[in-house]
Amino acid sequence: MSNAELNELKQKYVAAGAASPATAFADRAENAEIWDADGNRFIDFAGGIGVLNVGHRHPKVVAAVKAQLDKVMHTCQTVMPYEGYVKVAEKLSHIVPVRGHAKVMLANSGAEALENAVKIARAATGRSNVICFDGGYHGRTFYTMAMNGKVAPYQTDFGPMPGTVFRAPYPVPYHGVSEDEAIRGLKMTLKTDANPKDTAAIILEPVLGEGGFYPASKSFLEKIREICDEHGMLMIIDEVQSGFGRTGKMFAIEHSGVEPDMMTMAKSMAGGMPISAVVGTDKVMDASGPNSLGGTYTGSPTACAAALAVMDVFEEENILEKSQALGEKLVARFGEWQTKFDCIDNVRNMGAMAAFELVSNKTDRTPNAELAAALCKKAREEGLILLSCGMYGNTIRFLMPVTIEDSVLNEGLDIIESCLESLV
Repeated sequence: MSNAELNELKQKYVAAGAASPATAFADRAENAEIWDADGNRFIDFAGGIGVLNVGHRHPKVVAAVKAQLDKVMHTCQTVMPYEGYVKVAEKLSHIVPVRGHAKVMLANSGAEALENAVKIARAATGRSNVICFDGGYHGRTFYTMAMNGKVAPYQTDFGPMPGTVFRAPYPVPYHGVSEDEAIRGLKMTLKTDANPKDTAAIILEPVLGEGGFYPASKSFLEKIREICDEHGMLMIIDEVQSGFGRTGKMFAIEHSGVEPDMMTMAKSMAGGMPISAVVGTDKVMDASGPNSLGGTYTGSPTACAAALAVMDVFEEENILEKSQALGEKLVARFGEWQTKFDCIDNVRNMGAMAAFELVSNKTDRTPNAELAAALCKKAREEGLILLSCGMYGNTIRFLMPVTIEDSVLNEGLDIIESCLESLV
């Protein structure tokens, strides 16, 4: 079917809140390129929103899924378990930097992982409250919506959010929130809203994802660890977007050396297959009773096969080194643009998790969300899929596959430069 025919069906049958505004429909993809239903080619700088760190249809991942399809597609692991689930758990327990011996539960999505992390934290501590941060994004289920540090579009139409979720400032010095102010705000939250003796966990992203690709400093993460230890609260790190090689290490928290009590992960964990995980210290993970965690499809055989293949690819193809090298290429080009264009500021990266701000005035750091939207729109028209993000909607973020070929990367960056020249 053509793009036009598919758009007609979309308008008629897909709920407005779930329908993509894009008018091109993916037909096939390879590494960092996508071809739509009309045969048009796109360079993919979005990676399915950070899902495709090893690229579209990595051959080893595809082969692993096909092989699994010839064996078992589904049993529900709580009814009859299978090798893939326990092998994924074993591998994650060895690579995830939580305190002590790690245990694992698998789920389907990032939001499910965060929901279960809260359940486990409540069971382990006997407390109800959680503290999250401004700008954080954790999912679209009701509890994770409440945890998100941004109202629109996630909470806008859905009525009251669940209680026992409290907020603290996230340090973004560029936008006027220093690390000291963020810690002061957290301590004030513990004094005025979330009594420590009733608070199960502090939950944060080590690099804000939807909130703007702002990394937390090593010292800030160390202070969160200290505060959690002081009050007997758990430290939960959300690595759904920053995990699996995006930052040049397997997980962003590794840059700090801080060991959390639990971590959540999803997105690039299985190269496009739906899977997520909660990994935590064994005593914490074992706190809830029998059959208290799980779901019909959690850790499906095909998704586990894909996840195991992805972890093999990381070792065999030096993905972490490639991520670091990709980040260096990106910020070098961004630096050129920052000099060339008055609208570009605050170039930053942690590995390949790279971004810059679009501003109306560099002196006042005035966010220019309109220009960000215009750039993404024009880039799409020129055959490049590009995403914005951030509390102010003015951050351009980069989530292309780490495996992107240099020629395709440079072609995409040239499109951005050309678009900027025409827009400003």
